Amino acid sequence: MKQNKQRILVAPLNWGLGHATRCIPIINALLEHGFEPVIASDGVALTLLQKEFPTLSSITLPAYNVTYAKKGKHFKLKLIKDSPKLLQAIKAEKKAIKNIVNLQDIAGIISDNRLGVYSKKVPSVFITHQLNVLSGSTTWLSTKMHQKIIKKFKVCWVPDTEGDINLSGKLGHKNTFDIPTKYIGPLSRFEKQAAKPVNKILVLISGPEPQRTLLEEKLLLELKNYPEKVVFVKGVMEKEQTVQVKANMTIYNFMTSKLLEKTINESELVISRSGYTTVMDLAKLNKKAFFIPTPGQFEQEYLAKRLTKLNLVPSCKQEDFTIDKIEDIANFKGLKAFDFEANFEDLFSLFKRE
Repeated sequence: MKQNKQRILVAPLNWGLGHATRCIPIINALLEHGFEPVIASDGVALTLLQKEFPTLSSITLPAYNVTYAKKGKHFKLKLIKDSPKLLQAIKAEKKAIKNIVNLQDIAGIISDNRLGVYSKKVPSVFITHQLNVLSGSTTWLSTKMHQKIIKKFKVCWVPDTEGDINLSGKLGHKNTFDIPTKYIGPLSRFEKQAAKPVNKILVLISGPEPQRTLLEEKLLLELKNYPEKVVFVKGVMEKEQTVQVKANMTIYNFMTSKLLEKTINESELVISRSGYTTVMDLAKLNKKAFFIPTPGQFEQEYLAKRLTKLNLVPSCKQEDFTIDKIEDIANFKGLKAFDFEANFEDLFSLFKRE
Protein backbone atom coordinates (compact mmCIF):
# COMPACT_ATOMS: atom_id res chain seq x y z
CA MET A 1 0.00 0.00 0.00
CA LYS A 2 1.41 3.41 -0.98
CA GLN A 3 2.17 5.56 2.03
CA ASN A 4 0.91 9.15 1.92
CA LYS A 5 3.62 11.78 1.75
CA GLN A 6 4.20 13.74 4.94
CA ARG A 7 2.92 17.30 4.64
CA ILE A 8 5.30 20.02 5.80
CA LEU A 9 4.00 23.56 6.25
CA VAL A 10 6.49 26.18 4.92
CA ALA A 11 5.62 29.68 6.12
CA PRO A 12 7.83 32.68 5.22
CA LEU A 13 7.30 36.17 6.59
CA ASN A 14 5.83 38.64 4.10
CA TRP A 15 8.42 41.44 4.50
CA GLY A 16 9.87 42.23 1.11
CA LEU A 17 10.52 39.13 -1.01
CA GLY A 18 13.65 37.76 0.71
CA HIS A 19 12.03 35.39 3.20
CA ALA A 20 9.89 33.85 0.45
CA THR A 21 12.70 33.48 -2.08
CA ARG A 22 15.09 31.81 0.36
CA CYS A 23 12.35 29.25 1.10
CA ILE A 24 12.45 28.14 -2.57
CA PRO A 25 15.54 25.89 -2.17
CA ILE A 26 13.97 24.43 1.00
CA ILE A 27 10.68 23.66 -0.78
CA ASN A 28 12.62 22.06 -3.66
CA ALA A 29 14.64 19.98 -1.18
CA LEU A 30 11.44 18.83 0.57
CA LEU A 31 10.04 17.69 -2.79
CA GLU A 32 13.29 15.86 -3.61
CA HIS A 33 13.17 14.06 -0.25
CA GLY A 34 9.62 12.82 -0.75
CA PHE A 35 7.70 15.32 1.38
CA GLU A 36 4.65 17.34 0.34
CA PRO A 37 5.24 21.04 1.09
CA VAL A 38 2.22 23.21 1.89
CA ILE A 39 2.88 26.95 1.47
CA ALA A 40 1.50 29.43 4.01
CA SER A 41 2.03 33.20 3.95
CA ASP A 42 0.27 36.39 2.83
CA GLY A 43 0.63 39.23 0.34
CA VAL A 44 3.51 39.36 -2.15
CA ALA A 45 5.43 36.54 -0.42
CA LEU A 46 2.51 34.16 -0.97
CA THR A 47 1.96 35.38 -4.56
CA LEU A 48 5.63 34.80 -5.40
CA LEU A 49 5.63 31.21 -4.07
CA GLN A 50 2.32 30.44 -5.79
CA LYS A 51 3.92 31.51 -9.08
CA GLU A 52 7.02 29.39 -8.38
CA PHE A 53 5.04 26.31 -7.27
CA PRO A 54 1.64 26.45 -9.00
CA THR A 55 0.83 22.78 -8.23
CA LEU A 56 1.38 22.99 -4.45
CA SER A 57 -1.47 23.83 -2.10
CA SER A 58 -1.21 27.18 -0.34
CA ILE A 59 -2.91 28.89 2.58
CA THR A 60 -3.30 32.61 3.35
CA LEU A 61 -2.19 33.53 6.87
CA PRO A 62 -3.16 36.70 8.80
CA ALA A 63 -1.07 39.65 7.57
CA TYR A 64 1.38 41.50 9.85
CA ASN A 65 0.88 44.65 7.72
CA VAL A 66 4.08 46.29 8.93
CA THR A 67 5.17 49.28 6.88
CA TYR A 68 8.31 51.42 7.12
CA ALA A 69 8.50 55.03 8.21
CA LYS A 70 9.12 57.61 5.48
CA LYS A 71 12.20 58.82 7.37
CA GLY A 72 14.79 56.25 8.51
CA LYS A 73 15.19 57.85 11.95
CA HIS A 74 11.51 57.11 12.70
CA PHE A 75 11.87 53.41 11.81
CA LYS A 76 11.97 52.12 15.40
CA LEU A 77 9.20 54.46 16.54
CA LYS A 78 6.96 53.27 13.72
CA LEU A 79 7.61 49.61 14.65
CA ILE A 80 6.71 50.31 18.29
CA LYS A 81 3.55 52.10 17.14
CA ASP A 82 2.67 49.09 14.95
CA SER A 83 3.41 46.52 17.67
CA PRO A 84 -0.18 46.12 19.04
CA LYS A 85 -1.30 45.39 15.46
CA LEU A 86 1.60 42.94 15.10
CA LEU A 87 0.79 41.12 18.35
CA GLN A 88 -2.83 40.83 17.23
CA ALA A 89 -1.69 39.29 13.91
CA ILE A 90 0.58 36.80 15.72
CA LYS A 91 -2.35 35.79 17.94
CA ALA A 92 -4.55 35.26 14.88
CA GLU A 93 -1.71 33.35 13.21
CA LYS A 94 -1.37 30.94 16.19
CA LYS A 95 -5.11 30.25 16.05
CA ALA A 96 -4.94 29.65 12.28
CA ILE A 97 -1.95 27.26 12.69
CA LYS A 98 -3.83 25.21 15.31
CA ASN A 99 -6.63 24.63 12.78
CA ILE A 100 -4.27 24.03 9.85
CA VAL A 101 -2.25 21.38 11.74
CA ASN A 102 -5.44 19.54 12.71
CA LEU A 103 -7.35 19.82 9.44
CA GLN A 104 -4.49 19.53 6.93
CA ASP A 105 -2.67 16.59 8.56
CA ILE A 106 0.57 18.58 8.91
CA ALA A 107 3.60 16.53 10.05
CA GLY A 108 6.07 19.40 10.54
CA ILE A 109 6.45 23.17 10.31
CA ILE A 110 9.22 25.37 8.86
CA SER A 111 8.66 29.03 9.76
CA ASP A 112 10.91 31.67 8.24
CA ASN A 113 10.56 34.48 10.79
CA ARG A 114 6.79 34.06 11.26
CA LEU A 115 6.56 34.37 15.01
CA GLY A 116 3.27 32.53 15.62
CA VAL A 117 3.77 29.60 13.23
CA TYR A 118 4.61 26.70 15.53
CA SER A 119 2.78 23.81 17.16
CA LYS A 120 3.36 21.61 20.21
CA LYS A 121 1.88 18.71 18.22
CA VAL A 122 4.50 18.57 15.43
CA PRO A 123 8.24 19.40 15.13
CA SER A 124 8.54 23.12 14.38
CA VAL A 125 11.63 24.80 12.88
CA PHE A 126 12.42 28.53 12.97
CA ILE A 127 14.66 29.99 10.24
CA THR A 128 16.51 33.21 10.99
CA HIS A 129 19.87 34.81 10.30
CA GLN A 130 19.32 37.13 13.27
CA LEU A 131 20.38 35.56 16.55
CA ASN A 132 21.23 39.16 17.41
CA VAL A 133 18.42 41.54 16.44
CA LEU A 134 20.01 44.95 15.90
CA SER A 135 17.88 47.89 17.01
CA GLY A 136 20.44 50.46 18.11
CA SER A 137 20.41 51.15 21.86
CA THR A 138 17.68 48.51 22.39
CA THR A 139 19.56 45.63 20.68
CA TRP A 140 19.77 43.72 23.98
CA LEU A 141 15.98 43.92 24.40
CA SER A 142 15.02 43.05 20.79
CA THR A 143 17.48 40.11 20.90
CA LYS A 144 16.06 38.86 24.23
CA MET A 145 12.48 39.09 22.90
CA HIS A 146 13.45 37.25 19.72
CA GLN A 147 15.15 34.46 21.69
CA LYS A 148 12.04 34.04 23.83
CA ILE A 149 10.04 33.37 20.63
CA ILE A 150 12.67 31.02 19.12
CA LYS A 151 12.54 28.92 22.33
CA LYS A 152 9.01 27.87 21.39
CA PHE A 153 10.45 25.99 18.39
CA LYS A 154 12.26 22.66 18.43
CA VAL A 155 15.29 23.90 16.49
CA CYS A 156 16.61 27.10 14.89
CA TRP A 157 18.17 26.96 11.41
CA VAL A 158 20.64 29.73 10.54
CA PRO A 159 21.24 30.19 6.78
CA ASP A 160 24.98 30.80 7.10
CA THR A 161 28.19 28.98 8.03
CA GLU A 162 29.38 28.68 11.61
CA GLY A 163 33.07 29.61 11.10
CA ASP A 164 34.85 32.95 10.84
CA ILE A 165 34.29 33.19 7.09
CA ASN A 166 30.57 33.91 6.93
CA LEU A 167 28.03 36.31 5.44
CA SER A 168 25.95 37.48 8.42
CA GLY A 169 28.67 38.58 10.87
CA LYS A 170 27.40 39.29 14.37
CA LEU A 171 23.78 38.98 13.22
CA GLY A 172 23.96 35.19 12.91
CA HIS A 173 26.65 34.40 15.48
CA LYS A 174 26.36 34.58 19.27
CA ASN A 175 28.88 33.49 21.87
CA THR A 176 26.21 31.87 24.02
CA PHE A 177 22.89 30.67 22.66
CA ASP A 178 21.02 28.01 24.60
CA ILE A 179 18.58 27.12 21.84
CA PRO A 180 19.29 24.08 19.61
CA THR A 181 20.81 25.70 16.49
CA LYS A 182 21.99 24.33 13.15
CA TYR A 183 23.99 26.33 10.60
CA ILE A 184 22.56 25.16 7.29
CA GLY A 185 24.77 27.23 4.97
CA PRO A 186 23.73 30.20 2.79
CA LEU A 187 20.43 29.58 0.96
CA SER A 188 19.96 30.64 -2.65
CA ARG A 189 17.54 29.58 -5.35
CA PHE A 190 20.13 30.46 -8.01
CA GLU A 191 23.00 28.69 -9.80
CA LYS A 192 26.00 30.40 -11.34
CA GLN A 193 26.05 30.18 -15.15
CA ALA A 194 28.84 31.04 -17.54
CA ALA A 195 27.22 33.96 -19.35
CA LYS A 196 28.54 36.90 -21.36
CA PRO A 197 27.51 40.24 -19.83
CA VAL A 198 24.51 41.60 -21.73
CA ASN A 199 23.54 44.36 -19.28
CA LYS A 200 25.81 46.85 -17.57
CA ILE A 201 23.51 47.38 -14.57
CA LEU A 202 20.72 45.34 -13.00
CA VAL A 203 18.60 47.17 -10.42
CA LEU A 204 16.78 44.92 -7.93
CA ILE A 205 14.32 46.47 -5.49
CA SER A 206 12.00 44.91 -2.94
CA GLY A 207 10.86 45.56 0.62
CA PRO A 208 7.96 47.22 2.41
CA GLU A 209 6.51 50.57 1.39
CA PRO A 210 6.95 53.52 1.29
CA GLN A 211 10.73 52.96 1.10
CA ARG A 212 10.54 50.64 -1.93
CA THR A 213 8.81 53.35 -4.00
CA LEU A 214 11.14 56.11 -2.74
CA LEU A 215 14.19 54.15 -3.92
CA GLU A 216 12.53 53.23 -7.22
CA GLU A 217 11.81 56.91 -8.00
CA LYS A 218 15.34 57.99 -7.06
CA LEU A 219 17.05 55.29 -9.17
CA LEU A 220 14.81 55.83 -12.22
CA LEU A 221 15.78 59.49 -12.12
CA GLU A 222 19.52 58.77 -11.64
CA LEU A 223 19.63 56.20 -14.46
CA LYS A 224 17.47 58.13 -16.94
CA ASN A 225 20.41 59.33 -19.02
CA TYR A 226 22.79 56.46 -18.29
CA PRO A 227 24.38 55.52 -21.64
CA GLU A 228 24.67 51.74 -21.17
CA LYS A 229 22.11 48.95 -20.92
CA VAL A 230 20.08 48.79 -17.70
CA VAL A 231 17.51 46.22 -16.52
CA PHE A 232 15.31 47.52 -13.71
CA VAL A 233 13.24 45.09 -11.59
CA LYS A 234 10.81 46.88 -9.28
CA GLY A 235 9.95 43.89 -7.10
CA VAL A 236 6.20 44.55 -7.34
CA MET A 237 4.35 41.21 -7.47
CA GLU A 238 1.32 41.50 -9.74
CA LYS A 239 -0.87 38.97 -11.55
CA GLU A 240 0.84 39.55 -14.89
CA GLN A 241 4.43 40.40 -15.67
CA THR A 242 4.82 43.79 -17.38
CA VAL A 243 7.82 45.01 -19.40
CA GLN A 244 8.46 48.61 -20.48
CA VAL A 245 11.36 49.76 -22.63
CA LYS A 246 12.54 53.34 -22.18
CA ALA A 247 15.65 54.13 -24.28
CA ASN A 248 18.51 52.22 -22.64
CA MET A 249 16.34 50.83 -19.83
CA THR A 250 14.08 47.75 -19.67
CA ILE A 251 11.72 47.89 -16.67
CA TYR A 252 9.98 44.84 -15.20
CA ASN A 253 7.43 44.85 -12.38
CA PHE A 254 8.83 41.47 -11.22
CA MET A 255 10.71 38.43 -12.50
CA THR A 256 10.25 34.78 -11.61
CA SER A 257 13.32 32.81 -10.48
CA LYS A 258 14.48 31.41 -13.85
CA LEU A 259 14.48 34.76 -15.64
CA LEU A 260 16.01 36.55 -12.67
CA GLU A 261 18.79 33.96 -12.39
CA LYS A 262 19.57 34.40 -16.10
CA THR A 263 19.46 38.22 -15.84
CA ILE A 264 21.76 38.42 -12.78
CA ASN A 265 24.22 36.06 -14.47
CA GLU A 266 24.15 38.28 -17.58
CA SER A 267 24.62 41.58 -15.70
CA GLU A 268 27.97 43.16 -14.86
CA LEU A 269 26.85 44.77 -11.65
CA VAL A 270 23.80 44.89 -9.39
CA ILE A 271 22.34 47.85 -7.48
CA SER A 272 20.09 46.71 -4.64
CA ARG A 273 19.16 46.80 -0.97
CA SER A 274 21.52 44.98 1.38
CA GLY A 275 18.92 42.50 2.59
CA TYR A 276 20.44 39.21 3.72
CA THR A 277 18.75 37.09 1.04
CA THR A 278 20.13 39.40 -1.66
CA VAL A 279 23.61 39.05 -0.11
CA MET A 280 23.30 35.23 -0.21
CA ASP A 281 22.07 35.26 -3.83
CA LEU A 282 24.80 37.59 -5.09
CA ALA A 283 27.50 35.63 -3.24
CA LYS A 284 26.32 32.42 -4.91
CA LEU A 285 26.58 34.11 -8.31
CA ASN A 286 29.92 35.86 -7.57
CA LYS A 287 28.58 39.32 -8.33
CA LYS A 288 29.86 42.84 -8.07
CA ALA A 289 27.25 45.04 -6.42
CA PHE A 290 26.40 48.42 -4.90
CA PHE A 291 24.22 48.39 -1.78
CA ILE A 292 21.72 51.02 -0.63
CA PRO A 293 20.35 49.86 2.75
CA THR A 294 16.75 50.64 3.70
CA PRO A 295 16.91 53.84 5.82
CA GLY A 296 16.65 53.05 9.53
CA GLN A 297 16.78 49.28 9.09
CA PHE A 298 19.69 48.43 11.40
CA GLU A 299 20.26 44.95 9.96
CA GLN A 300 20.67 46.17 6.36
CA GLU A 301 22.80 49.11 7.47
CA TYR A 302 25.07 46.74 9.43
CA LEU A 303 25.42 44.29 6.52
CA ALA A 304 26.20 47.10 4.03
CA LYS A 305 28.82 48.65 6.35
CA ARG A 306 30.39 45.26 7.13
CA LEU A 307 30.70 44.28 3.44
CA THR A 308 32.10 47.72 2.55
CA LYS A 309 34.65 47.45 5.38
CA LEU A 310 35.66 43.98 4.13
CA ASN A 311 36.30 45.62 0.73
CA LEU A 312 33.66 43.44 -0.96
CA VAL A 313 30.79 45.80 -1.85
CA PRO A 314 30.59 49.62 -1.79
CA SER A 315 27.47 51.17 -0.25
CA CYS A 316 25.94 54.50 0.75
CA LYS A 317 22.83 56.02 2.31
CA GLN A 318 19.74 56.30 0.10
CA GLU A 319 19.78 60.12 0.19
CA ASP A 320 23.46 60.22 -0.82
CA PHE A 321 23.23 57.98 -3.86
CA THR A 322 24.17 59.37 -7.27
CA ILE A 323 24.99 57.34 -10.37
CA ASP A 324 28.66 58.45 -10.21
CA LYS A 325 29.07 56.39 -7.03
CA ILE A 326 28.96 53.10 -8.95
CA GLU A 327 32.47 53.90 -10.25
CA ASP A 328 33.65 52.81 -6.76
CA ILE A 329 32.74 49.22 -7.61
CA ALA A 330 36.00 48.79 -9.55
CA ASN A 331 37.94 49.05 -6.27
CA PHE A 332 35.95 46.31 -4.51
CA LYS A 333 36.29 42.54 -4.81
CA GLY A 334 32.60 41.65 -5.17
CA LEU A 335 30.83 38.81 -3.37
CA LYS A 336 32.05 35.21 -3.56
CA ALA A 337 30.35 31.99 -2.61
CA PHE A 338 32.03 29.45 -0.38
CA ASP A 339 31.19 25.84 -1.07
CA PHE A 340 28.67 24.61 1.42
CA GLU A 341 26.16 21.88 0.74
CA ALA A 342 23.20 21.78 3.12
CA ASN A 343 22.61 18.28 4.47
CA PHE A 344 18.84 18.20 3.97
CA GLU A 345 18.68 14.48 4.73
CA ASP A 346 19.90 15.28 8.24
CA LEU A 347 17.83 18.46 8.62
CA PHE A 348 14.58 16.76 7.55
CA SER A 349 15.15 13.71 9.79
CA LEU A 350 13.33 15.79 12.39
CA PHE A 351 10.08 15.19 10.49
CA LYS A 352 10.44 11.47 9.85
CA ARG A 353 7.69 9.41 11.43
CA GLU A 354 8.93 7.05 14.10
